[in-house]
Amino acid sequence: MIAATAPPVVAIDGPAASGKGTVAQGVAQALGFHYLDSGALYRLVALKALREAIPVDDEAALATAARQLDARFEGGAVTLDGADVAEAIRAEAVGVAASQVAVFPQVRAALVAWQRSFRRPPGLVAEGRDMGTVVFPDAVLKAYVTASAEERARRRYNQLIMKGNSVTLDGLLRDIRERDARDSNRTAAPLKVAADAVVLDTTDLTIDAAIDFVVRQYRTLAAAER
Repeated sequence: MIAATAPPVVAIDGPAASGKGTVAQGVAQALGFHYLDSGALYRLVALKALREAIPVDDEAALATAARQLDARFEGGAVTLDGADVAEAIRAEAVGVAASQVAVFPQVRAALVAWQRSFRRPPGLVAEGRDMGTVVFPDAVLKAYVTASAEERARRRYNQLIMKGNSVTLDGLLRDIRERDARDSNRTAAPLKVAADAVVLDTTDLTIDAAIDFVVRQYRTLAAAER
């Protein structure tokens, strides 16, 4: 049960390239809720580390960078230290670094309060890897969105090729498997299915069908809460 005064949260977790971001955005639009891409915060820390030559294994320095992060989210724009980085944080190298940065408890602790600040009326759809297990354990609905590693690699391959990047499907599949292992085995807030989460496999599912499934699940649970 959620507190009577707390805006409702739909927490959507899952591994890289599972489709959780697209599903979360669609659900937020359908419900008229705010949207949080928690991974963007870790990507911002990673981008700052790469730009300022902060070693991605220096937990103390990374945590300081996270606490002092000068970032803004306005509409579809993302700025870091006053500069537009919406495209830069989506670079594959930044994503890999973000997964490395995210293993550190001090970094995660520095960003939790910021993530929770997105919870405001009329509600929030939050996507990431520990939204339902750590950040919003009282979410009305917890959904774990996944897909086979091969399908996720194919999706990422198509995205990167369309942007003109030179990548191989085998290389991306290897990267995804390594990232899955790193995210699932870290000591701080590992990627896992919450005990009360519904699992949605999008391997053979359209985005519209996935969004509709989550929206229907939320409305059913929200009605039961009343």
